[in-house]
Amino acid sequence: MRIAVGGLHTECSTYTSVLQSVNDFKVLRGRDLFISDFFNFLPQSEATIVPLIHARSTPGGAVSRATYVQFKTEFLMKLELAISEAPIDGLYLAMHGAVHVEGMVDAEGDWIEAARKLVGPHCPISVSFDLHGNLSQKIIDQIDIFTAFRHAPHIDTQETMERALNHLINAIDTGEKYFTGWAPIPVLLPGERTSTVDEPAKSLYGQLWDIDKVDGILDASLMVGYVWADVERANAAAVVTGTDRKAVAQQVENIARSYFDARQDFKFGPITGPLDEMLEIAKTCGTSPVILTDSGDNPGGGGVGDRACVLAHCAHNNIKDALIIGIADAPAVRQCIGLGEGQFTDIWIGATLDPTRSKPWHGHVRIEKLATDNKRGNQIALLNCNGLRIVISDQRYTFHEPENVEPLGIDLANEKLVVIKCGYISPAMTKIANPNLMALTDGAVNQDIPRLQNQNRPKPSYPFEESFDYTPVSHFSARAPK
Repeated sequence: MRIAVGGLHTECSTYTSVLQSVNDFKVLRGRDLFISDFFNFLPQSEATIVPLIHARSTPGGAVSRATYVQFKTEFLMKLELAISEAPIDGLYLAMHGAVHVEGMVDAEGDWIEAARKLVGPHCPISVSFDLHGNLSQKIIDQIDIFTAFRHAPHIDTQETMERALNHLINAIDTGEKYFTGWAPIPVLLPGERTSTVDEPAKSLYGQLWDIDKVDGILDASLMVGYVWADVERANAAAVVTGTDRKAVAQQVENIARSYFDARQDFKFGPITGPLDEMLEIAKTCGTSPVILTDSGDNPGGGGVGDRACVLAHCAHNNIKDALIIGIADAPAVRQCIGLGEGQFTDIWIGATLDPTRSKPWHGHVRIEKLATDNKRGNQIALLNCNGLRIVISDQRYTFHEPENVEPLGIDLANEKLVVIKCGYISPAMTKIANPNLMALTDGAVNQDIPRLQNQNRPKPSYPFEESFDYTPVSHFSARAPK
């Protein structure tokens, strides 16, 4: 059994003009997939895996057209070569669902459609998506098996990917002809209001394992969608793969209805509010470490990561004992490396990637520590401005885990106030947060959803529109039996 594996994985905010290029992606080619943490389940597979190419990046702006074409062309060339060497019994694509490419309407649909043309109509295709992805009929029409993450934070990434691969292996082994049905749901909420740690998402996602056990059903998914892309396919969705057309339709419509009916019940998990209010709570709460998230500039959701507004606010208001982590600024890092540890310098920080949408901060700092992150290779620096400490990076980076600052000798558990560019926090960060607060800051992933520019999304859609009726209607893949 030969199964080819590849894909494209990122999410793209349309509220920044900063395009993603080839250098922003971690690209795995050929046997690199077998030794990567992301595909750590592949070596144990009972199938013969034919690794192609997989490109994955920290979420950001749209992918440049040239970058997308380069990755797609290489993927198709490797797939065509694999087919020429011996028959491919199945294709597994590890996708995201929120890829937006400049000048394109449906990049993932284009990618998967091109793959289908190469493998032909008889080769089963299985895909895994992030639950924060967006779907289209074009995507559904090309695939046989669909599955998506069921946890946010995404503690089940590899589990989901392995499930998608094992579904494919089972289909090839048994000859079972699976198909997928789906229903768009006119709701678009941010991940920070739909974390599966909190209700109602916890129960809505908890039901999916029971739906998997229904006769005629293989796998059930609920897609929250990606809200910060003003695109035509931006929607939540219910997606079910199975063998029984009636059962698939019923479960699709049940999932869609349950999510729509709960739309007004979703709330932010942590204490949330304007930056100054959150800093006042941090100052007076008497516990530590306070983990405060700069939610509007979260690189993990598509934020640019170069905004210095929280730093400027803290410096202006003489807030000390704070550690502000994760401002992306390559020139500032190079300046610090050139001077060395222990030196004092005037420095500009921030607004180097998207200068039209934010302002830099200027101050006098001591360079306390320089380091390299061994996992990702970026250069990081710890600066001190009269007790206010700042961590800057030469690359956009998700500082979402306590270990991310360990190369700088920092133990977050011993800090009083930690500010990270994040939305909902990771399980490891949750363990030390005492408490977790979320500041509603500006940026490419602003949490004030109803005020976002909304020109291309389907209408009506909650919360852009409040009062409208909705009846779920299931749609089947073109590959489904009539």
